[in-house]
Amino acid sequence: MGSVGEPSLLYQSAYHTVAPTVESASGLYITVDDGQQILDATGGAAVSSIGHGNARVKRAIVAQLDKFTYAHPGYFQNTISHELADLLVQSTGGKMARACLVGSGSEAMETAMKLARQYWLELDPQAPRTHFIARKSSWHGCTLGTLSIGDLKARKQPFMEILHDNVSHVSPCHPYRDLKKGESPEAYVARLAQELEDEFQRLGPDTVCAFVAETMVGTALGCVAALPGYYQAIKAVCDRHKALVIVDEVMCGLGRTGTMHAWEQEGIIPDIQAVGKGLAAGYGTISALLVNQRVVDGLKAGSASFQHGQTYQLHPLNVVAALEVQRIIKESKLVQNVRDMGVLLGYLLQKSLENHPYVGDVRGRGLFWCIEFVADKTTKAPLDPELNVAKRMRLRGLEKGYDICLFSSSGCADGWNGDHFLLAPPFIVGPEDVEEIVVRAVRVIDSVFEDLQL
Repeated sequence: MGSVGEPSLLYQSAYHTVAPTVESASGLYITVDDGQQILDATGGAAVSSIGHGNARVKRAIVAQLDKFTYAHPGYFQNTISHELADLLVQSTGGKMARACLVGSGSEAMETAMKLARQYWLELDPQAPRTHFIARKSSWHGCTLGTLSIGDLKARKQPFMEILHDNVSHVSPCHPYRDLKKGESPEAYVARLAQELEDEFQRLGPDTVCAFVAETMVGTALGCVAALPGYYQAIKAVCDRHKALVIVDEVMCGLGRTGTMHAWEQEGIIPDIQAVGKGLAAGYGTISALLVNQRVVDGLKAGSASFQHGQTYQLHPLNVVAALEVQRIIKESKLVQNVRDMGVLLGYLLQKSLENHPYVGDVRGRGLFWCIEFVADKTTKAPLDPELNVAKRMRLRGLEKGYDICLFSSSGCADGWNGDHFLLAPPFIVGPEDVEEIVVRAVRVIDSVFEDLQL
């Protein structure tokens, strides 16, 4: 216990937390200390892509423990890091050239910013390209750099005075909220491309280092996929001004949306891509950057050395966990299962909730789905934030009799208002599991709104 009789651990709350204590986990289920079994319908935060307690991954980690557990990456190589990098590059069909292995998703995106800047410095030591254009209502991490490019307002606001001033934001592609009445999808995409072009011109095109976006927006907006042609139009603007394109697939990548890389569905190839959560699927703490040949050639044109290094980069226990997880996903054809089960999950959610008076939108792709709640389905007005609807959903799901973990968030309407929760189950789900997820999720929704009596 702490010095004042309270728990010593500080995670978020300064007070004692009432969150359940996990005792064990297996497959799709988490068992807490009172014996309750909870269906993990979110994989944590879209992390546990192969489920919990996989024996093959555990054996791989133990085998590595028996070999060696740490050697400084600046002084020594390890074979498994090369194997993981090879696997990741090969998963792009050769469209990306290198993999840089780091720690958390926030680290990956922070590292992407550094790499993008160094790319320009290697080409021209006086390069004025220091500005990043990102998108409103995005989430890229909790370091100061990633908070700067992100726009999840509740998490960002306390730190505004110490964030970077070389970042600006343009609108995301969010047709549910931002497609105007009478506007065609093509006209909407053109409008967004013009907004980006205008921002380049406002800043001065030769000052822009990179454009940054979540290929499919996760936490902040709730599983928002862009309209067809959007990323091609955005990439055309960036190419015209020679700016790099960085895609954040920490949450939506590595099979989560039905292809190994979410950008494969968008008709583009990024310059730098971040992946993370599903890389080791919770069996290790590791993320990565995938880097295309343009950026590699840029480094080679100068120092040929990326000025970045962290103590736990290439940590063998994290790397071997990720390597085994990715081998399982490939060998078991789990991305195909994501596509198949994703179709079923979307169909059942939409069928079950299409007539619910407070469900504004059900959207998603693969095994990455969101339910957004509104006060009025016609105007799409958000619910009163004082109701804490999304948080109520998450807490109700953890109660006995509901027994489901939901990923709740808020701010999807305007950055501050709007309630939604995500479903991101492991890739190993079958039809019966998907049906059970929907039944339990709907039960939670009905129970919370029955309590609210709106």
